[in-house]
Amino acid sequence: MDFPGRQSGKLLFMSQAAAHQKISVKPQSASLGAVIDGVDLAQDLSDSTLEELKSVFGRYSVIFFRNQDLTPQQHIDLAERWGSINVNRFFKPLEGYPKIAQVIKEADQKENIGGAWHTDHSYDEIPAMGSILYARKVPQVGGDTLFSSMYLAYEALSDSMKEMLSGLKAWHSSRHAFGYGSAESEHYEDGRLANPDLATQDALHPVVITHPITGRKALYVNTRFTIRFDGWTVEESKPLLDFLYAHGARQEFTCRFQWEPGSIAFWDNRATWHYALNDYHGEQRIMHRITLEGVPLN
Repeated sequence: MDFPGRQSGKLLFMSQAAAHQKISVKPQSASLGAVIDGVDLAQDLSDSTLEELKSVFGRYSVIFFRNQDLTPQQHIDLAERWGSINVNRFFKPLEGYPKIAQVIKEADQKENIGGAWHTDHSYDEIPAMGSILYARKVPQVGGDTLFSSMYLAYEALSDSMKEMLSGLKAWHSSRHAFGYGSAESEHYEDGRLANPDLATQDALHPVVITHPITGRKALYVNTRFTIRFDGWTVEESKPLLDFLYAHGARQEFTCRFQWEPGSIAFWDNRATWHYALNDYHGEQRIMHRITLEGVPLN
């Protein structure tokens, strides 16, 4: 099968792109991601354009848009064309728009939110389908986001490792990430997060999932929320999880997106990890995120 980054895959997609009436598609890297031009997301998308975008999203796992000018309500309207919105329990909502989570780092703050490889909401029994992140204010330099393909991470494993992981399940939790005394506890003090008492979610998911839309197999553990394998202790789980974390972050699986005001990234949480770089101390970064409901993973 041909995938983005292999020459035949690129040629195939170029022939498909030629048929697009309204959009242009440029791969962001050899592994995943595509920048889409020719779409004004503030306007109501036609059914045909939406289907084109869904096709590109399925193929590239994360799609990027630039020079978008959306009101908060237009951001919500865009998300609801794709599915139902999952309201985040912990992020500070945008005033008047509880469906939009604010992801903020102020100029005087040292730590950012999302500064580790992770996938959103894997601690939920039904994890999020995707996230639509809109850049309101970005630093002059820095603040990029990295993405990694969990399809490619799985496919690069040895047959023996794939066999060992087959049938394994892992526990994901919000407690150690968002609960009292968690790694994010300082963000409750500075007002960026709230509701640590709601961090009660523990969910069991396959270590290797079959994507509900594409049918491709993907690795489904992440450094932020996975705590151990089912039936294993934390200590027993750590060596294998550490290997999978290092493996999933290999450069050949990744792409990097440089933000500008008005940029949008829309990623598939079932097929990717992401990592927000924290390299812009002394500058403010304001992002608005909407997360979409998913389906049970198998």
